[in-house]
Amino acid sequence: MTTLTDPGSAPVQHATAPVPAAGGHLLNDATVRAYRRAVTDAVELVAGAMAATTRPATGITPAELAREVDAVDLDRPLHDAGAALAEIGRLYLRDAVWFHEPTYLAHLNCPVVIPAVQAEAVIAAVNSSLDTWDQSAGGTLIEQRLIDWTAARIGFPAGDGVFTSGGTQSNLQGLLLAREEACARLRGARPDRPRLPELLGGLRVFASDVSHFSVCTSAALLGLGEDAVVEVPTDEHRRMRPDALADALARCAAEGLTPMAVVATAGTTDFGSIDPLTEVAALCAATGTWLHVDAAYGGGLLVAPRRRPLLAGIELADSVTVDFHKTFFQPVSSSALLVRDPASLRHVTFHADYLNPAEPVGLPVPNQVDKSLQTTRRFDALKLWTTLRVMGADAVGELFEQVVDLAAQGWVLLAEDPRLEVVVRPQLSTLVFRYVPARPCPPELVDQLNRHVRAAVAASGQAVLGGTTVDGRAHLKVTLLNPETTIDHLADVFALVRTHAEVFLAGTPGGVPA
Repeated sequence: MTTLTDPGSAPVQHATAPVPAAGGHLLNDATVRAYRRAVTDAVELVAGAMAATTRPATGITPAELAREVDAVDLDRPLHDAGAALAEIGRLYLRDAVWFHEPTYLAHLNCPVVIPAVQAEAVIAAVNSSLDTWDQSAGGTLIEQRLIDWTAARIGFPAGDGVFTSGGTQSNLQGLLLAREEACARLRGARPDRPRLPELLGGLRVFASDVSHFSVCTSAALLGLGEDAVVEVPTDEHRRMRPDALADALARCAAEGLTPMAVVATAGTTDFGSIDPLTEVAALCAATGTWLHVDAAYGGGLLVAPRRRPLLAGIELADSVTVDFHKTFFQPVSSSALLVRDPASLRHVTFHADYLNPAEPVGLPVPNQVDKSLQTTRRFDALKLWTTLRVMGADAVGELFEQVVDLAAQGWVLLAEDPRLEVVVRPQLSTLVFRYVPARPCPPELVDQLNRHVRAAVAASGQAVLGGTTVDGRAHLKVTLLNPETTIDHLADVFALVRTHAEVFLAGTPGGVPA
């Protein structure tokens, strides 16, 4: 018998089989009993830890935990699955950050639905690679069916796409397609047929000043450089201003530059703001500019009937990013890039004789690698498939609607307290605010105060808050993606913020009053 210690609970006894030879660890038809036992033990460990959890984090410091992790000698195996699980409990689960806890409010991390976790077990065991048909068969067709379903929800009746590792990769691929389309047009207009390096310096990408940092990352990776990204000012609601975009596009043309793409955001990371998609799309159409919509966050509105109109105009985009591992409550990773015109995906199609030859032998087969930046790729689509088959799209959408409703209630709480200054009324489920003392304080002290509050709340383990900078000043951020979070939880967290702020102010030189 081996004792597995679930964090926060009594030791649990599990029978342990004799240590198998190296080959005995391979999952196959001869080891299914060991597989069943091993997975069951792991599930019991996680379930025990989760059941005993009462707060989202322990507040442990990196230095404290690093000492324990660094003490492990990876060249001396334990030769005991139970002991290895116990070590996982100590090094990982004991201090894990739990997104299912109602006061985890820091980032766009969601609690996950059970059907998707069930699918994860299937994905890991079978280990399909979704690059070619001869490695995945049914997996290829399930992924493609989900792509068709998502494209139809967007308003791309003949659209296509592919699953990706996350919004950053989806945005990169969308902008890669935009780059190639722009360069193809430029080459067609010039008799000298310039090579790609000769064209890159004249390309520009337009995005709001609160767009995701992956737009700049993509520009760097695509050879344009970060300075090719033109920041478009936003309005008081932190949404891209169409008039400012029009001016930026006009300046681009006047300077002899080429507008490669406009990135509109449907759910900014900090504010949850949604750019005016219809107006932005009209400007793109008038200038022949590719429109990419980053709906990594707001994509959940595709299955939220009450708020689906917030995405009006998304059907006019050329490409769209959707992160299922945010607002569809899927485990990481699960994202997709969708395109209105399937032909645009030809820009990422490359052929290898051993994998996806240009002239296949026998009947043509669907190879997803023809549309992907990745070769080996997990069957992440099965998680969403299982979720839809068990719960249905409306049930998923209702979960997202609940957190958006809660954000609206949270905004009222913040607006009622003169010490808590909220930036914008939310469209989705984020609240950005800061504690402002009743009496005048130097701006630098207010920044220091809010950074201290975030760190102090995290150290307590009672809640985890996000942080950001707005107009150069430090702010706190609440990101709501847990339908189990209530207005009472928010009230408690805001009270915690006030308490830590007042303690900080009491300890400052001169005792600046709260």
